[in-house]
Amino acid sequence: MNYIFFVLIALSIIFGILNNTMGEVVNAMLQACDTAVRISFSLIGIMAFWLGIMRLAEKSGLVQLISKLLKPIAKILFKDLPNDSPAIGDIAMSVSANALGLTNAATPIGLKVMQELQKENPKKDEASDAMCMFLGMNTAGFQIIPATVLAILVGVGSKNPTEIILPTLIVTTLAFLSAIITALILKKIWRKHG
Repeated sequence: MNYIFFVLIALSIIFGILNNTMGEVVNAMLQACDTAVRISFSLIGIMAFWLGIMRLAEKSGLVQLISKLLKPIAKILFKDLPNDSPAIGDIAMSVSANALGLTNAATPIGLKVMQELQKENPKKDEASDAMCMFLGMNTAGFQIIPATVLAILVGVGSKNPTEIILPTLIVTTLAFLSAIITALILKKIWRKHG
């Protein structure tokens, strides 16, 4: 990634020199740096707010309640796992954190899920069906509240940052369901040919 950014910056400078627009290139770079700092500071505030809300939700038992509600669905999707598998509760917790837009909180939970799924994986050198299903679900990133995107929109001065909530909900729901359906279809195809 560093190489890509280096090439982009170098090309900008070269074309700025060739086109005699170096002043505009420098101004654009400085303006982009200023925007990046403002967005970062707005992210700090909203992430602190949502992580605080998540902490309250954890302490009050709301996240555990959502996880309990999602656990039966997780058991249906992850039939290969034993009923007492700790991964099922962790999967529900990861989906809950993603749904609340707390992808930073969902990441360590997702890593824990993968570790638990690997413990129960009979073929340690291959990803299990459960691992593939979880990876698809987690990558699709179903969100009810897109906290990070809201923070960025607030940081850049959007007049109505909340207008993205409904489209985000629709898109992430479709992506989430598509990931599940694709994993189920590929599981059947793979078993026939494997």
